[in-house]
Amino acid sequence: QVQLVESGGGSVQAGGSLRLSCAASGRTFSSYAMGWFRQAPGKEREFVAAISRSGGTYYADSVKGRFTISRDNAKNTVYLQMNSLRPEDTAVYYCAASASVYITTNMYDYWGQGTQVTVSS
Repeated sequence: QVQLVESGGGSVQAGGSLRLSCAASGRTFSSYAMGWFRQAPGKEREFVAAISRSGGTYYADSVKGRFTISRDNAKNTVYLQMNSLRPEDTAVYYCAASASVYITTNMYDYWGQGTQVTVSS
């Protein structure tokens, strides 16, 4: 069982930056691939970024070059550094854990409660 708690969301103007954190409980964090997803009002939850157990990273085309996912296994935490934010990045951001890297929500076993990110123009 893994419990995930996101933090770091907030409101920012376009062009600004935020760093999201996702703290995981349990001793087996390093055995999970981790993903970030987001859901805007009226839209389906979509893949943002993922990091494998060995540190390989994967990004949605819409955030490539602007967002960076990283993990610190000693702190049981995964991060999402978001730069050059745009109004279309506004959404609730969720972290999730899975046995391997996937870009679809149904392959992730554990989810956090989400953190709101609002980008104003």
